[in-house]
Amino acid sequence: MKRLTTLLVIVIGICQMVQAQAFWLGADISGTTELEAQGKQLRNAKGEPRENTALMRELGLNAVRLRVWVDPVEHGNFCNKEDVVRMALRAKDWGMALMIDFHYSDWWADPGQQNIPAQWKSMTYEEMKQALANHTREVLEAIKEAGVDVCWVQVGNETTHGFLWPVGRAEENMRQYAGLTDAGYQAVKAVYPKAEVIIHLDGGCDPKRYDFIFDGLKKYKARFDMIGLSVYPYWDMKANLTKSWQETVEKFTANINRMWTKYHKPLMVVEAGVEVKKPVEGKQIMVAIIHASKNNTNGHCKGVFYWAPELEDQYPLGAFQDGKPTAIMEAFTEASFK
Repeated sequence: MKRLTTLLVIVIGICQMVQAQAFWLGADISGTTELEAQGKQLRNAKGEPRENTALMRELGLNAVRLRVWVDPVEHGNFCNKEDVVRMALRAKDWGMALMIDFHYSDWWADPGQQNIPAQWKSMTYEEMKQALANHTREVLEAIKEAGVDVCWVQVGNETTHGFLWPVGRAEENMRQYAGLTDAGYQAVKAVYPKAEVIIHLDGGCDPKRYDFIFDGLKKYKARFDMIGLSVYPYWDMKANLTKSWQETVEKFTANINRMWTKYHKPLMVVEAGVEVKKPVEGKQIMVAIIHASKNNTNGHCKGVFYWAPELEDQYPLGAFQDGKPTAIMEAFTEASFK
C-alpha cells in the first residue's frame, strides 16, 4: 500500500502540493549534522542504522524544516549557509518538502532572546534591513543553485516580541519590526516567488499575542502568506496558559479558526512537542494535535511539524530514546496512512 502523499509527489511535484491542499507531516531536524559530528547513530524501531532524513521519511513524514543562523562560528558553524544546503539536498533526495527558518541571529532566537548578529550590531535600521535582505537572498540562492525547491520560508523564529532587538523589538518598534519583516518577504520572493512566507509565534493557544503581532504587521503593511504556531502543551501548562494538554489542543484549534476569520491566511503548526519520558501519553497528545489541525480547522491548518524529535539528553520534549523513535512518532506514521 502506497501512501497518498507519495503518489501526489510523483504526480504533481512537492511544492505544488501546497496549492493542492496536501496536509504536511514534518519535523525540524536542523541538528542532524551536529549529532553526526558527535558520532551519534540513529536507528529505526528495528534497530537498523538510519540517517535522520531517511528515518523521518520511513516514519511517514513528508516535510523537513531547517533553521538558519547568520554566522555561528562560535557554535561549530552548524546551521550556517553551507550546512543548510547540505541538509536541503538530503531532503530533496528523500522527496521531502522543505521549510527554511531564518533566525536572523548567530545562534538561538526565540521569545526570550532575539540577538542581533555580531556583524550587524553597529548598523542603522536601514542598513539592517539591507543586511537581512542580503542574508535571506544569499542563503536561498545557494539552496536554489543546489537544485532544491523551497516551499515555505519563515522570516524570523518565534517572533512574539519581534526580532533583532532592540531595533526590531515589537513592543517599542513595531514599525521597524514590520519593515524588517517586509524586507525579508521581498527577499524570499526574489528567489522563490511561489514560496509561502511564514510569520511564526510561540504559544499557539494564546490569541492575544497573535493579535498584537499580526495587527501590527497589518497596520504597517508588512506582507506575509501564512501564520505559523508553536504548540507545546508542556510549556503552556508551565506558563499557566492552560491546565491540561486537552485545553491546549482546544485553545490552539480555536485560535486557528479565529485567525483565519480575522486575517484570511492559512496556518500551520510549525513546532510541536511532548514529553519524551511519557511516550504513550505523548503519542495520544500528538494524535490529538494532528487530528485537530487536520480535521477541526476547515482545511485552514496545513500541517504539523515536530521540533527536534531526535534530540535527547537535556531536552525534555524530544521523541527518541537511545537513538530510536518512541511511540510518539507513531502518531505521524499512522496519520500518513489516513
